[in-house]
Amino acid sequence: MSTHKVFDSNKNCWKTSQATHATPLIDCANYYSALHSSICNAKHQIIIVGWDIDSRIRLLHGEAEEQSEAPSRIGELIKWKAEQNPDLQVYILRWDSSFAFFDQREMWALEVWEDKTPDNVHVMLDDSIPMGGSQHQKLAIIDNEVAYSGGMDVALHRWDTREHLIDEPGRIGPDGEYGPFHDVQMVSCGPVVEHLAELARWRWNRLSDTAIDTPEAMPDHGNERPETWPQGVSSCFENVPLAIARTLPEMDDVESVQEVRHMLLDLIGQAERFIYIENQFTTREEIARALNKQLKAKPDLEVLIVSSYDPKGLFETEAFWASRLAFKDIIEDGVDTDRIKMTYSSIRDQQGRLAYKRIHSKVMTIDDRYLVIGSSNLSNRSMTLDTEVDVVMFGDTDSNRKCIAFTRDDLIAEHTGRDIETTESIMGGNHIVNELMNNQIAHGYVLTEINDEEFTEASKANIFRTISDPEEPLIPPVKGLGGKLTAITNPRRRTIMITVGLAVLACIVGLLLFISNTVSWLDGDSISAFLEESRGTYFALPTVLLVYLIGGLLFFPVTVLSLAVAAIFGPIWGPIYGIFGALLSAGTTFLIGKGLGNAGLRKLAGPKVEAVDKKLANTGIVGVATIRMLPIAPFSLVNLVAGISSISLMQFLMGTFLGMFPQMIAKGLVGDSIMQIFKQPSAETVTYLVIGLVVWIAMIVGSQKLAKMYQAKKQSDNAEDSEKEESEQCIA
Repeated sequence: MSTHKVFDSNKNCWKTSQATHATPLIDCANYYSALHSSICNAKHQIIIVGWDIDSRIRLLHGEAEEQSEAPSRIGELIKWKAEQNPDLQVYILRWDSSFAFFDQREMWALEVWEDKTPDNVHVMLDDSIPMGGSQHQKLAIIDNEVAYSGGMDVALHRWDTREHLIDEPGRIGPDGEYGPFHDVQMVSCGPVVEHLAELARWRWNRLSDTAIDTPEAMPDHGNERPETWPQGVSSCFENVPLAIARTLPEMDDVESVQEVRHMLLDLIGQAERFIYIENQFTTREEIARALNKQLKAKPDLEVLIVSSYDPKGLFETEAFWASRLAFKDIIEDGVDTDRIKMTYSSIRDQQGRLAYKRIHSKVMTIDDRYLVIGSSNLSNRSMTLDTEVDVVMFGDTDSNRKCIAFTRDDLIAEHTGRDIETTESIMGGNHIVNELMNNQIAHGYVLTEINDEEFTEASKANIFRTISDPEEPLIPPVKGLGGKLTAITNPRRRTIMITVGLAVLACIVGLLLFISNTVSWLDGDSISAFLEESRGTYFALPTVLLVYLIGGLLFFPVTVLSLAVAAIFGPIWGPIYGIFGALLSAGTTFLIGKGLGNAGLRKLAGPKVEAVDKKLANTGIVGVATIRMLPIAPFSLVNLVAGISSISLMQFLMGTFLGMFPQMIAKGLVGDSIMQIFKQPSAETVTYLVIGLVVWIAMIVGSQKLAKMYQAKKQSDNAEDSEKEESEQCIA
């Protein structure tokens, strides 16, 4: 097979084409900024296809975010852009993920997009992938003239800069900080966009009743970059020939496609001097054997592989790291190990702090002739079961070969802490791998050879690998009524959530049945009697929590509960138990409100939602605390409405604590005094009751005044900001 005939549309690629301009975007800070720019300039159509598309992700950080007129978070950006231009059509297609990724996903992604975006934003979840597989293609098509493809999703724990600092304020997600993260995407324009757009439309149209229209003709910009090309991004490749390779599993309407697998094997067979690979997973033994075969056939060939150091969890350890041991053994079999290194990149600063770079990219270079940037891992699932798309560029000219070499050297420089000039010098010499591994700079990023035996031991077959890195669906296709084989897909997110909801409902019904055997009905006297039985036992707090939880779900007045708890457990433990119960009830109904969504909650609770929503809007912890002090709406309704607001659960609980605990103390005095009056009436107990009532009323009146003062100050600050902005615009 000669070099210029590697691309074979009958075997290893779907389409051959050309990019008028193309350039790699290294690390998510660069990709997200570029995507933000292209979205802002879109006029007609945006299609985004991904493993995940999280509406909360900020595309801009720091000064760029402060100076941008457009919102930074992608959900708000799409909403803003779609409202600005009603003729713009936006299509968001995200994988309807398996249960394994629930903790990494926006829980109600479809509802969030549908509730918070106008009608010209269309959102769909792809639930058609066979059991065990995933939708892993990552594409963004802007106006059918600019395409983004590669390894990057707009997802949690992705954003990072090329510096990969140990301390990076922007590297934080809803669940806390995460470590250095590396990835590669590509932006391109020209004829290649037509094919990537066709792939994105096909993915949408096979699932939706409302098809994305095929444009009559692709825009012809000649050799110029279109307006949607990202600002500040220069193009490295010009008029570069390329191929598009896919992986598609067998589905009801799709035959199996393994173009990526064949393409990588064919490219490895072309290598003469140096293969560079960076990939999240290296488990496909077929790839390892191909590398070993080529190393033996070409005595001057060297191979450098960069991957991650530490596995995330038991499944990754036993499915991918254990398999990586076998992968390494196969490559090195009968070959001088100075010619092949599997490595990870890490940094130890002068204070001794250590950080490992997480490699998520899927890149391969073959000498200076081929560059692969795609979504495919070197794993079983990426070769056969997941949906993947790789773009392979061919260095047909001196200029394009220099771009391939520069991309490779630039990546290696980042991982070894060197500058690009030093790296280029090493790449031009002999014994490249050894030279790269030696004399690396202290306190910068360095490459270290992988030793996975510290995590696990080699295992060719285990249950973890079968589940996490399968070649075939976890459940084989079954014959339908007509005798046709039908693929069993991953459980839909809705199916999982309904199942979980039914399980929770069953537990609640069980609790209610249990309570009904003890309490005749949920009134004040019955609750007091039920609580009274737990006083002085280890079950006191759990009983209070249970009563608050059930009471919140049934919209039982929280004031009655608080008074009952204080009356039974006294002025000290009563408020303490009460605030724990109130926080549990508030958090639970907050999450239920988030699950119901905006439309569902308004149907359930009517116009009161609007009043509470306005009070919560843009007020944060202070606003929640204020609402807790004022009798605006029932306790449980406030919780439900907060669930659909922009307030986080932690902010909501902190505001609830600040607003309710002082009241709990006052109610503790009142409740305990009422109990004491019944037990032993006296002037002292009556005085305590009066004091408690006065304190309670004073808190309500005081909180109203504080709320009005806070609101007035906020309006004043907003007015000043508006005047300042108008003044600056006039000066400009």
